[in-house]
Amino acid sequence: MLTLALSKGRIFDDTLPLLARGGITVAEDPEATRKLILPTNRPDLRVVLVRASDVPTYVRYGGADFGVAGLDVLLEADAALGGDGLYRPVDLGIARCRLSVATPQGFDYAHAVRQGARLRVATKYVHLAREHFAAKGVHVDLVKLYGSMELAPLIGLADAIVDLVSSGGTLKANGLVEVESIMDISARLIVNQAAFKTKTAALKPLVDGLRAAAASNASIPA
Repeated sequence: MLTLALSKGRIFDDTLPLLARGGITVAEDPEATRKLILPTNRPDLRVVLVRASDVPTYVRYGGADFGVAGLDVLLEADAALGGDGLYRPVDLGIARCRLSVATPQGFDYAHAVRQGARLRVATKYVHLAREHFAAKGVHVDLVKLYGSMELAPLIGLADAIVDLVSSGGTLKANGLVEVESIMDISARLIVNQAAFKTKTAALKPLVDGLRAAAASNASIPA
């Protein structure tokens, strides 16, 4: 039995078409069930639903043989846990967005990040944010939040936020503007290194199929 770790939402929705190209379908809709383990049309493959931030942990420690996680989640997990135990064979090119800095409209960000400045930043990406601002020579006080990030600058909890941005609509609706892009983000296929060695015959065709499906996606004009 192979176990694929996915998170609900955009990654799950974007991964389904890639699986379908390999003839794999998930038997139940995660939004219509409370089950956390979903069967597929293949008796040797199941899907486990976990929080996005937990996908690397499940794969790293063998709770799942492979999974799909955003680059943001992977880099943050690497900083906290180290990168051992994970094989990352494919950039699936799905769930594209960017990790960015945003501030309230009218905030003088350029002046605030001058050398030697100090800034209070709200984010759940504390390691990535710290590295980014350290490279700029900016001292930051980091406030770790897990949601409703846009609220922090509006109530004086932080000067800025570091969060994922796609269309920018949520920022605009809350009076914030994107002032700096830190990195482009997309979802990666990750594989437990031990599983890839012991279950090569079963895993390799799935990895190759997802790689081919991702390459096919990339060849389709936007």
